[in-house]
Amino acid sequence: TVYRRRRKRAVPVILGGAAPQAGRGESPTGYKSRGIGRSHAPIRERTGRMKILGIDPGIAIVGYGVIEYRNSVFKTLAMGSIQTPAGIDVERRLEMVYDDMCELIDMYRPDEMAIEELFFNTNQKTAIAVAEARGVILLAAMKRNVKISEYTPLQVKQSVVGYGRAEKSQVIALVKMILKLEHAPKLDDTADALALAICHAYC
Repeated sequence: TVYRRRRKRAVPVILGGAAPQAGRGESPTGYKSRGIGRSHAPIRERTGRMKILGIDPGIAIVGYGVIEYRNSVFKTLAMGSIQTPAGIDVERRLEMVYDDMCELIDMYRPDEMAIEELFFNTNQKTAIAVAEARGVILLAAMKRNVKISEYTPLQVKQSVVGYGRAEKSQVIALVKMILKLEHAPKLDDTADALALAICHAYC
């Protein structure tokens, strides 16, 4: 299943046996979705399995990756992005991010979410827009009782690559290797989201 936008909403279109994707998704090879319930106790200790939703927040593109971490083995369940068109009111874009995020959480039922910690760069307008999008993402997770953890880019690079000042290309290469993906994610935002999920599994 992939998602195509119709009237600025993510609409599912069945194409075959691939896992459903929110926004513009990328389907990992051979995975078929199974419904697994959500639990909030120390699920990793109790079952040896944890389903993690990694999120790279943004107003134009929200990268996401859903992985399962069971007995120190990774399985990629879904990856892709939620995208909003430029030229429309920011309130509408935030609504789209929130609605698609709720749909994504309902679809995959993650146990925990890992999201990039907010930091301010020189472009204050961009930083504010990202902060607003991040807020509705956190709200969607909170409303669905998904535990939230935050990580800085340095922490993610240290966890995934072993070096906090690693280049983007090094992070993408390690994400591909750790998750045994056939191809690297098409968008950096998706790769960053998967790296966040891996970081959370290791922490």
